Amino acid sequence: KEREKEKKQKSHGNHKEDSPFLSSSDSASKRNDYYDKNLALFEEELDIRPKVSSLLSRLVSYTNVTQGAKEHEEAESADASRRQMPKVIKLLGVGLEAALQRPFFSLFAFLLKQCCCCKTMLTAISMSAIATNGVVPAGGAYFMISRSLGPEFGGAVGLCFYLGTTFAAAMYILGAIEIFLKYLIPQAAIFHPADIHAGSGAMLNNMRVYGTICLSLMAVVVFVGVKYVNKFASLFLACVIISIVSIYAGAIKSIFHPPEFPICMLGNRTLVRDLFDVCGKTVVVGNDTVPSQLWKNFCSSENSSSTHCDEYFLQNNVTEIQGIPGLASGIINENMWGDYMEKGQILEKASLSSVDVHGSMETFGFYVSADIATSFTLLVGIFFPSATGIMAGSNRSGDLRDAQKSIPIGTILAITTTSLVYFSSVVLFGACIEGAVLRDNFYLWFVMYPPWVIVIGSFFSTVGAGLQSLTGAPRLLQAIAKDNIIPFLRVFGHGKANGEPTWALLLTGLIAELGILIASLDMVAPILSMFFLMCYLFVNLACAVQTLLRTPNWRPRFRYYHWALSFLGMSMCLALMFISSWYYAIVAMGIAGMIYKYIEYQGAEKEWGDGIRGLSLSAARYALLRLEAGPPHTKNWRPQLLVLLKLDEDLHVKYPRMLTFASQLKAGKGLTIVGSVIQGSFLECYGETQASEQAIKNMMEIERVKGFCQVVVASKVREGIAHLIQSCGLGGMKHNTVVMGWPYGWRQSEDPRAWKTFINTVRCTTAAHLALMVPKNVSFYPSNHERFTDGYIDVWWIVHDGGMLMLLPFLLKQHKVWRKCKMRIFTVAQMDDNSIQMKKDLATFLYQLRLEAEVEVVEMHNSDISAYTYERTLMMEQRSQMLKQMRLSSAERDREAQLVKDRHSLIRMGSLYSDEEEETIQVLPEKNQMTWTSEKIEAERRNRSNAPENFRELISIKPDQSNVRRMHTAVKLNEVIVNRSHDARLVLLNMPGPPRNPEGDENYMEFLEVLTEGLERVLLVRGGGREVITIYS
Repeated sequence: KEREKEKKQKSHGNHKEDSPFLSSSDSASKRNDYYDKNLALFEEELDIRPKVSSLLSRLVSYTNVTQGAKEHEEAESADASRRQMPKVIKLLGVGLEAALQRPFFSLFAFLLKQCCCCKTMLTAISMSAIATNGVVPAGGAYFMISRSLGPEFGGAVGLCFYLGTTFAAAMYILGAIEIFLKYLIPQAAIFHPADIHAGSGAMLNNMRVYGTICLSLMAVVVFVGVKYVNKFASLFLACVIISIVSIYAGAIKSIFHPPEFPICMLGNRTLVRDLFDVCGKTVVVGNDTVPSQLWKNFCSSENSSSTHCDEYFLQNNVTEIQGIPGLASGIINENMWGDYMEKGQILEKASLSSVDVHGSMETFGFYVSADIATSFTLLVGIFFPSATGIMAGSNRSGDLRDAQKSIPIGTILAITTTSLVYFSSVVLFGACIEGAVLRDNFYLWFVMYPPWVIVIGSFFSTVGAGLQSLTGAPRLLQAIAKDNIIPFLRVFGHGKANGEPTWALLLTGLIAELGILIASLDMVAPILSMFFLMCYLFVNLACAVQTLLRTPNWRPRFRYYHWALSFLGMSMCLALMFISSWYYAIVAMGIAGMIYKYIEYQGAEKEWGDGIRGLSLSAARYALLRLEAGPPHTKNWRPQLLVLLKLDEDLHVKYPRMLTFASQLKAGKGLTIVGSVIQGSFLECYGETQASEQAIKNMMEIERVKGFCQVVVASKVREGIAHLIQSCGLGGMKHNTVVMGWPYGWRQSEDPRAWKTFINTVRCTTAAHLALMVPKNVSFYPSNHERFTDGYIDVWWIVHDGGMLMLLPFLLKQHKVWRKCKMRIFTVAQMDDNSIQMKKDLATFLYQLRLEAEVEVVEMHNSDISAYTYERTLMMEQRSQMLKQMRLSSAERDREAQLVKDRHSLIRMGSLYSDEEEETIQVLPEKNQMTWTSEKIEAERRNRSNAPENFRELISIKPDQSNVRRMHTAVKLNEVIVNRSHDARLVLLNMPGPPRNPEGDENYMEFLEVLTEGLERVLLVRGGGREVITIYS
């Protein structure tokens, strides 16, 4: 046994923390503490629950915290390793920053497009796996995410994706209008710039007006029906294909015959060609050389010999270079590398020589300059929306004939095609066009053959993309509304008789109009990127979670997926969110988080078999297996409650304040199991069990108790309670404390089953090494709506049983009901104890425990046993003897009686603290005839003649001395407690253990009654045999 004990101590780590206050030595001194006239109630357990005075005398060792030195050394080594990490991170940060500050042009654009297209392809693979794992009705991406990750994630991401799709429609419309006004019909502009610096404002106003008109026309087409959208889609697709073919045709043509596209350069600076006609400082008119329009722009005098000109203009020559030299020119070598530009920086060609002098600010408008500051993050945000069309098919999944077949094939082929087009376009443009022209994407169409094809193709492409977005977004919103997870969106689930989402289309049009009023594509694009990236992130997450959980329902027909690809796609999406715009990413996540919490608050109780439920089960299983490794450390110990409730005949909770007390003690932390017992047969009482569980759950919700409910059916109530104590919980997540009510009215009842069940439960908890709490007068306990503004929680610490008495008031004070109450700790000193030293030791002990409490040491003198105590003990034993005789005579009468009972006419609802004991209800036949023999008649006469003699024995009974001593303890302690704690809000008291001899059980109940008389609220507490509070950090 000693070896096993040593092994157990080693396995639990530092023994001082597991049992920091109890010492296993000085057994001889313990025996002297066993018998004390004033503590006779606790004498049977003083070997495991020592007196407080003997405990405090051994508390010298608690200052020897050798374990703290080891922890300090470990902390220092951890700090040293942490100090090395910032250096590495700082070096990595400098390297990353340097890499981003050395940008690429053609190569950079190629890598940028490759990054976005790879992420899109990975998302398409994950989406294909989810789409082929069952029928995908209307809703597309929202349906996939919500059925895989739950309604909260699905609703939050679905709404964000809806907003992204709606803003994408606005972006496509703005792109179409910009092409229309710049290249198709520039004369259609309504607003015109007053000067060269006000051109952008006038263009934005024109885009707002024409964008609103275009949006209205598109909304009408979508409202008429999706079949007309599909007809337009064929026309738009043909235009796009012709435009793509013209790119390759123009690139091949440029090898033999490059198009004429001259660029005028002043030094190495690019000039705006629209502001002059001839690229030169002078022109020949007839035989005279006169200043050109370019000269007039830079000089204040028209005289060619004037020196009143811009200094840079005078010092540098004007040259003209070919803007599109062609595929065979080798210009790709210059375009391979480049630099990011700041806003307002003049576009320069590095290969041309120039005199570096400062020019006048008045001539700044004649140079081509960057309208925005370019960077990797900005270009990702601007380019990424061009790779966001992969959800167009899934958004219209309800309109597809076979969504499981069409979505994977169509999406992956579309991404492959567009990726090839993007990559080849980057290479061709970089090999054909001068870098200065590449800065302006609207001059790229000069490389096409014929040039006008790309303009028309781009216009119809953007119009078609906008039309597809306006078609998919309302259906997405309608699917969210029909699931009824967001109540205020319920109206958008309605539509026309054929299912067209009329109201959702109206809201989509209004939100798209907001995007059009913003008008700037560069401001709209980052918003779109965040919403789309968030949607793609959760599609990848949904596929990865389903794959890793290996749920039986996860059987996608699409086989070319892997959880690693999904995690890679998810990581790329998250990285792109913060790379492109970290503040937009935080805003988007904040919006999604608020929607998530709103859906959770509204209680979207949708059971869709989502992966989050499976993930929760896996996490719970993993955590339970970890808990099995060993019992919790003293620092992590908190009461995990098993609350035993009593139900009345109507299956209602008889004492709801038991749950109120549990909620105040737990405050939502830890485990709470509420149990009850129904007496009977499980086959016959199953319906009652379900009704009882529902009644308990309703009461738990009212009292805000977060936990679990368990109702068992047993032939005897005490057996059912024993089953609950043994089997509740799972693995390491089991209760360590039992809370049960006091058996009220046990004195008035002739039936001994009530108090026998109570004592049996006390013995069961002790045998199971569980703590026990018995709230007496629980009806007087405060509700959750009450507030104590003052008062005390008094702790009467008589014997030490692990520190439960000190921990419970601290936990109660965390609740708003008890927060303003102060804590007082009383302990009992005998005649041979040094009460002054005990008070000092106890105050030091509480300081080490970090508990704020007033300390009182109550001296109890070894007074003689009073006549009142003797009389009280005599009355207790006489009553016990009388009840035994009454039960014997009652049993005789029952055997003589003729009873007819219908066992099916009674709902036998067993009291939680009463039991049938050995008596059982037997179904008697309808006629029970007794046959009287001479022996039976003689025995009956003898019993009746002995009745007066039994009564005389009852009068002359003498009380047992051990009972007198126990009664003396109860009376004396009660006098002291009532005197000191009569005005306390709550009194916590050590609960004596039941006697080892079961014959004294009824006397034990009387001792407890005497001990708690005159107190309004009492909590009797028994520890579970282990330390629950420690002085160590």
